[in-house]
Amino acid sequence: MKSPRERAAEGLNVGDRFTVVRCFCADDILQFSQISRDYNPVHCDADYAQLRGFKSPIAHGLLTASLITQIGGQIGWLATGMSFEFKRPVYPGEQITCDWLITHIDERGHAKAEVSVINADGILVLKATTTGVLPGERERERLKRMIAEGDLSNGAR
Repeated sequence: MKSPRERAAEGLNVGDRFTVVRCFCADDILQFSQISRDYNPVHCDADYAQLRGFKSPIAHGLLTASLITQIGGQIGWLATGMSFEFKRPVYPGEQITCDWLITHIDERGHAKAEVSVINADGILVLKATTTGVLPGERERERLKRMIAEGDLSNGAR
């Protein structure tokens, strides 16, 4: 099975689908708080989270949405826009699956993808749309060389 990077090097098409599965732990949420400086107590304090109706602190919406950028980064998608609908909380230790589907590509290589993130119970936690520019011929050639050289800058390999 080809990796997303290999598929991007060959050229992407309408209907191409990418999936990534992730489970964020409490430390991931803490680190995201530190990087983003988003210290909303709903992410950092169990008592406050419970007052807001959650069973425990929840993952940041943009941490959950980082699965979208994980896929985008693998395929060389240069994002021009993203919109999110946060449907349900994501808790530490909860497995989530991000499904990305390319739905439109124009003659200039500008594309649109519809994204859904579901939890292990099959419940939609995030719905998103992203627009971007696909790798052109020169970028695809570079991706091929990167892969042939071992793709050393790719932390996901």
